Order: sequence, then structure tokens, then C-alpha cells
Amino acid sequence: MSSFWRRHRHWMAPTLFILPGAILFGVVIILASIQTVWVSFHDWDGVGQMQWVGLSNYRQLIDDPQFYVSLKNNLIWIAMFMLAPPLGLALALLLNQPIAGMRVMKSLFFVPLVLASVTVGVVFTWVYDPTFGLLSLIFDSFGATAPALLSDENFVTVAVVVAALWPQVAFCLVLFLAGLNNLNEELIGAGRVDGARGWAMLWNVILPQLREVSFIALAVTVIGALRSFDMVAVMTSGGPFGSSTVLAYQMYEQSIFSYRFGYGAAIATVLFAIMAAFIVWYLRTLLETEEGTA
Repeated sequence: MSSFWRRHRHWMAPTLFILPGAILFGVVIILASIQTVWVSFHDWDGVGQMQWVGLSNYRQLIDDPQFYVSLKNNLIWIAMFMLAPPLGLALALLLNQPIAGMRVMKSLFFVPLVLASVTVGVVFTWVYDPTFGLLSLIFDSFGATAPALLSDENFVTVAVVVAALWPQVAFCLVLFLAGLNNLNEELIGAGRVDGARGWAMLWNVILPQLREVSFIALAVTVIGALRSFDMVAVMTSGGPFGSSTVLAYQMYEQSIFSYRFGYGAAIATVLFAIMAAFIVWYLRTLLETEEGTA
């Protein structure tokens, strides 16, 4: 047995470490995804017998105006979340400076990263409260009345996304700080010798070395915007009148409250298809970039 292990340990050792995670991923993610697609072709209340309905759930989805509201809100999430990587990079460049007190500032900027999304949602619900919230105090100081953002159909999604941006910017900040700590000092020194300063140094020397980190920040940000659920659930429950609902929350609402698990699975399948399309584009772009720099 020991001789067999010595002959094959070059592949057995990593396999034993990877196997538990691979089994868990296969059961929780792969099998669950396949089952979700299968359920989407059925009419099912989550308890009784599933009834095959083919593409009926998808046809209902196309005719459902709430689906387009949710899809539009997801697009708003993605568009506004695109602010997170550049803001995170700007803060990382600021906090990476050798200035006294920067360690304390880093700790303060890291705070939203360690907070649960539910906590962030509750805090911003208080901030947006038009009677006693922080926003109300700011408007009162100017003699104005604070708007009820979470009750306004036109601004509620923007208000929720702003709250979600707080921890997302902190996450991108951490990624870029790690990237800045791994910069090639020789390239920076060569850039200084060539007279690169300020924006020229950033654009021509620093940003090319942060390309991989930027790809990761972009991917995590887009996926985070697409799977947005907890902030909507905590702050608005999809209201008012479904105006802040996103695809993930509509899926949850249809499945849990309306007992339409087949319809909810159809929404989940569409959301999965959107994510899969983005991931394929992301991986293809990443591979092309690596081949171009090889």
C-alpha cells in the first residue's frame, strides 16, 4: 500500500484535497441547477405532484410585465455597480500612500466589508427614513423636507443600489490594495527614469500591472449585481408595488409566497443563462488577454 501511494501520490494527494469540495460543488451547485431547469418545465406548488407544462412557464414569463421591471432593475444594478471598481481603485491609490494615520483610515474603509448585507440594509433604511434618518437631518439643516426614497417608485432602486455599493466598493478596495502591494518596483523605477509622473505613471505603468485584478473586480461586481437579493428583501421587499424587485427576488417571491415553483424556476433559469453568458464572455476575454501577453 505504501509503495502504491509513493508511486501515485503526485496525483492522489491533490485529488484527496479537491474531492470533498468537488463533491459538495457537484451536489449543491451542478445537480441543483439541473433540477431547477427540470422544474421550470413543470407546474408545481412545491408539495404535490409536478405536472409537465413544457414551455408554458417561459411563455408566461414573456407576457409578465413584472419580469421586465425586474430585468430593468437588474440592468440598473449592473450600471451603477460599475462605479465600484474605479471607486475602489481610487481609494486604494489614496490609502496606499505612506502617510501617517493611513492604517486607521484603512480600517474604517474595511468596516462595510465585514458587515452582513442585512446589517447594511437595516442601517441604510434608517438613513433614508424621511422623519428621523440621517438624510432627514441633512435636509432639515437646509430647511427642506427629505424625500421618502424607499417609497418612491422612481428612485427606490437607485437608493437600494447606493446602499449596496458601500460594501462592494470596500471589496474592490481590498482587491486593488492587494494588487498595489504586488507591483513590480523595477517597472515603476524605470517609468520614473523615463519621466513618467502622475497620470502617465498610473496609465502606462500601474494599471497594466493591475489588469488581472481589474478583471476579477469586474467579474465579481457584475455577478454581485445580477444575484442581488438580500438588500432588496431587507430594505423594500420589492416594493413599492414591485418597482424595486429584481430577478432573484421575483423568483423567491413567486416560489415561496405564490407557491409557483415552476415559474420561479423559470426565472432562475433565465437569470442563470444571463450569468452564464457573462461568465463565458469574461473567460474568453481573459484567455485572449493572457494569450496576447504571453
